[in-house]
Amino acid sequence: MTTPDCYACNKEAEAESDGLPPRECVVQDRHWRVAHDFNTALPGWLVLLPRRHVTAVHDLTDAEASTLGVWQVRLSRALQSVTGCAKTYVVQFAEAEGFAHVHFHIVPRMADLPPEHRGPGVFELLRRPERERVTAEQADRTALALRSELRDGPNAE
Repeated sequence: MTTPDCYACNKEAEAESDGLPPRECVVQDRHWRVAHDFNTALPGWLVLLPRRHVTAVHDLTDAEASTLGVWQVRLSRALQSVTGCAKTYVVQFAEAEGFAHVHFHIVPRMADLPPEHRGPGVFELLRRPERERVTAEQADRTALALRSELRDGPNAE
């Protein structure tokens, strides 16, 4: 089930019909799709989305819930390998207009990230001017590197 006024659902519909660029579909399975965030200044900022419209974590099916943690850990490991991040942040709000679809931000926290951008301050990196944001080409390169790591890396299934 998709909802027309939902950004994630619109991208899911595109994935099913035309396909998506690597940045919009890093990897996916029956329940989850992973995308590179589109308005971040931080390469590797990922979004983990259920493939059906869900607006609250408690509405995930048992099948979706059973793989959620596995995806969060696999993506964190792949980000560490590809970006060299010190750790990852995993965050879920789904409150912005048009973005109520449950989604989890999997954010690489680099060792040299300034203190004002650590913890909740990392969201300031979603508010940077366009000239500072990761380009579509950079996001595609990062997505392809992550896809390769997830497929071939030491933590591949």
